[in-house]
Amino acid sequence: MSSGKTADSVPDVSGDSSTEPAYDALAALLGDTVIDRETHRNAEGFVIRPDDVVETLSTLREEAGFDHCSCVTAQEYADRFETIYHLRRYADPTQELSVVVPTARESPTSESAVPVYPTAAWHEREAYDLVGIEYEDHPDLRRILLPETWQGHPLSRDYNQDQPQIVSFREHERLLEDHRAGPETMHINMGPHHPSTHGVLHLNVQLDGEQVAAVDPDIGYIHRCEEQMCQQGAYRHQIMPYPDRWDWGGAGLLNEWAYARAAEALADIEVPAYAQVIRTMGGELSRILSHMLAVATYALDVVGEFTATFQWGVRDRELVQDILEDLTGQRLMFNYLRLGGVAWDLPEPRDAFFEKIRAFLDDLPHKLTEYHDMLTSNEILQLRTIDTGHLSAETAKAYGCTGPVARASGVDYDLRRDDPYGYYDELDWSVVTEQGGDNFSRLLVRLREVEESAKIIGQCVDLLEDWPEDDREIQANVPRTLRPDPDTEIYRAVEAAKGELGIYIRSDGTETPARFKIRGPSFSHVQALSEMARGEYVPDLVATIGSLDTIMGEVDR
Repeated sequence: MSSGKTADSVPDVSGDSSTEPAYDALAALLGDTVIDRETHRNAEGFVIRPDDVVETLSTLREEAGFDHCSCVTAQEYADRFETIYHLRRYADPTQELSVVVPTARESPTSESAVPVYPTAAWHEREAYDLVGIEYEDHPDLRRILLPETWQGHPLSRDYNQDQPQIVSFREHERLLEDHRAGPETMHINMGPHHPSTHGVLHLNVQLDGEQVAAVDPDIGYIHRCEEQMCQQGAYRHQIMPYPDRWDWGGAGLLNEWAYARAAEALADIEVPAYAQVIRTMGGELSRILSHMLAVATYALDVVGEFTATFQWGVRDRELVQDILEDLTGQRLMFNYLRLGGVAWDLPEPRDAFFEKIRAFLDDLPHKLTEYHDMLTSNEILQLRTIDTGHLSAETAKAYGCTGPVARASGVDYDLRRDDPYGYYDELDWSVVTEQGGDNFSRLLVRLREVEESAKIIGQCVDLLEDWPEDDREIQANVPRTLRPDPDTEIYRAVEAAKGELGIYIRSDGTETPARFKIRGPSFSHVQALSEMARGEYVPDLVATIGSLDTIMGEVDR
């Protein structure tokens, strides 16, 4: 899926690396396909015709280097439907561009972007499912979150919420049949009631003998209308509790930060430096909490290692949860961040709190050595994970993969460094990558990232310990009621535990968003599972699912 172009062959449309792209040069490159231009807070938006999607996106990918379709947002206005393709560059995500595709209300049809960005397949299915936009030449345009028999599109303006929804038994007949496409192929259902899918993911698996010929993930089992709930909540206080619920593996503070970053940029709120340090420290503790769960459960899924590695992971998570409970008052659903800062200052006595963190950090290197001795050095685990579930860098980019999944394939992409926020650009740490692109590499990346998170936390503790008492400002002066200007649009993302977690918001001048879109990293990772599993054995498929560290609340939303 690579464009095959070198950096030297890409036209100079980026301007300086620290600035926005040269939009005039991009517009000239696209020519008459651009019929209008919009200003979004994060990037300019080029408006194009619905029959120019493939041509426009191909040019932007092949000739301008926009190789990352990070998100696709669909929405309905009073006079039109609209699809927005949020484009970035893996080499520099600060280089952003929005491609806006309006369609008529009476015929909401547009070209599919799948021939250019395979990751758009699921995004467009979601847009069709929830909003009602149809995409021509889409390879598989069917519902993705709701049952096929669902009536209407829940995010459309004329949706009837009182209409009864009935799913007949025939819709599930395929789960019970033995589908055979030929003498050597067989269809099996994996999940949702399977230990590795946790009751919330179903895979349609086509087998050729004992090898996987194709995988079709069936998601939406815990779809909870999170976007619609956020659209009904006020910016200031009512939305922030929801992000914790998108990823209940411990990454809640990072999820809260995703919303905070988008809303603060939308409302021009500048967070005090002291609060940024606290956010950075809390966010990395949350990352460790998530990675420890991933490592512990992976040991259980792949080699059945319950007695040592799994319980060690739970033990170390408990230590982090104790720290976060002292900080936030909660052990999982933290709800600690506020627009403009954090809810309250560090717990008293501060010295005791810092001592608890340092004690955890001091013990961590020895514990990580034990993880490697018990897990990564385990011959059985190596046989199950090395050279299985392979994902090349090109395929990872094509499917919009980010986080440990992409970095394990050699994709050097981390928003903490590449699109700095918080206090990350003031600290000394490294982005972890591996080149193997297999299940084992994804495990190694998470273990090594725990080490880097510990470095960041230690530096934050040093800063907070010496911070002048008179300058400990935990929140900016935020108005009681936020009403961003109408038709203001923004997409902002953070490096969550599983990758790029992005939020699109469009305001309408009221205290609630007109459109709220959640871009979960695991949504793209589960989509890429079909590429990773093809040709593997069935046990390898289980190992590959576990290596993605998927929390389905983030996928289904």
